[in-house]
Amino acid sequence: MRKDFVLIPDDQPGVLARLGEAAGKAGINIEGVSAFTGQGKGVVHVLVPDAEQALEALSAAGLDVRAARDVIVVDIEDRPGALGEFTRRLADENINVEQAYLATNNRLVLAVDDIDRARMLLQ
Repeated sequence: MRKDFVLIPDDQPGVLARLGEAAGKAGINIEGVSAFTGQGKGVVHVLVPDAEQALEALSAAGLDVRAARDVIVVDIEDRPGALGEFTRRLADENINVEQAYLATNNRLVLAVDDIDRARMLLQ
């Protein structure tokens, strides 16, 4: 199971560098990341395989993890229409996608409102 961590740092140079360095020093592979800024803050989502170890490493580097949630990580084809076809299955079952981003190796990361039903559907 993978975790998506949410960090909300100040919008300043070097935040992603600190995050990457802290994870690397701890031997943690960042499998996916989504980051953007607005109104002086950043919002960073990080996909990690070992939540406890990553939480310790990021906290030690002064990076405040504000939230963590279980996510679904699935392989997705790199072709037109793949995202629509894949997420249509969830929509047809009235499962809401609350967050989505791409991770390494053509994998789709999804936070949904009913993770158990989504897992059963996507197996």
